[in-house]
Amino acid sequence: MAHTASAIASLAPGPVDADRSFAEVEISVGDPGPHDLLVEVHAVSVNPVDVKTRASFDGFEAPKVLGYDAAGVVVAVGSEVSRFAVGDAVYYAGAINRPGSNARLQLVDERIVGHKPSSLSFCSAAALPLTTLTAWECLFDRLHLDKAGNGTLVVVGGAGGVGSMVIQLARRLTAMTVIATASRDVSESWVRSMGADEVVDHRQLRDAVPPLAPDGVSAVFSSHSAGNVESYARILGVHGQVVAIDDPEGLDTMPLKQKSQSWLWEFMFTKPLYLPEDDSQHRILDEVARMVDAGHLQSTATTVYDEFTVDTLRDAHRRSESGSTIGKIVLMRADEND
Repeated sequence: MAHTASAIASLAPGPVDADRSFAEVEISVGDPGPHDLLVEVHAVSVNPVDVKTRASFDGFEAPKVLGYDAAGVVVAVGSEVSRFAVGDAVYYAGAINRPGSNARLQLVDERIVGHKPSSLSFCSAAALPLTTLTAWECLFDRLHLDKAGNGTLVVVGGAGGVGSMVIQLARRLTAMTVIATASRDVSESWVRSMGADEVVDHRQLRDAVPPLAPDGVSAVFSSHSAGNVESYARILGVHGQVVAIDDPEGLDTMPLKQKSQSWLWEFMFTKPLYLPEDDSQHRILDEVARMVDAGHLQSTATTVYDEFTVDTLRDAHRRSESGSTIGKIVLMRADEND
């Protein structure tokens, strides 16, 4: 039986304050596919991908329901679902080619969903999926770090959502020294609370990092790549690697050639888009939930709206666009007691 749900959608691409940037709509959700969960969404988080998509999506897709982080409760399951049951509390990032989580009900493939950490509220849990999956895949799928691996990792943009999780995971699951960048006192305090061993100003990478790693660092996580390639080449050692998550235009990576350094890309939605049978994101989220419940990882929710409305969602997008947000922005439904 098909379902309908209230949602906040973008009616046309454009700036955040445009009249048609957000509107309340009623959408048809449809029936769960074989591996789908139908989730009642209790809380969502805003990420840079929301901002980019809102500003530039194809207008023919309107109304466009954004939202790529959610926590909620399963209310129905598809015919081949084996990992979840009705009533399970879950958290997930979803897939960029399906309607997002800014709706009361959402369909999502069980293979990219995790059981919500039992120690966290829905609000705190909604801050984690996209950034945690991105950070995990950067460290262990792209850079192939392991628990025995040592060396030095530089985290550029350490106070951001993904950077915060890169620091936490590297601290807990590897033996690497972690150097994070931060340019304000409040962001320096934040990255140290996440577990950074050292903190430097991102504008002083070339001068500040070499004294901390005279032989060069092993890897760089980059959320701000434009204008930084030469600095990365300088601070990386021979065969060092960069893993980047941003969208720099016309990037020239030739400075990395002399020391045979590598540039890698991470896009969390690659697996849902091209490898739908891969359940590694489900397994990652379940492992992260265990780590959270054991007290080894913490939620990065810092800005919380206790209502989910057109006005609060628009303001959350404004904050994300500012580029100065520490941690994650979360919105919860006012009628949810979690």
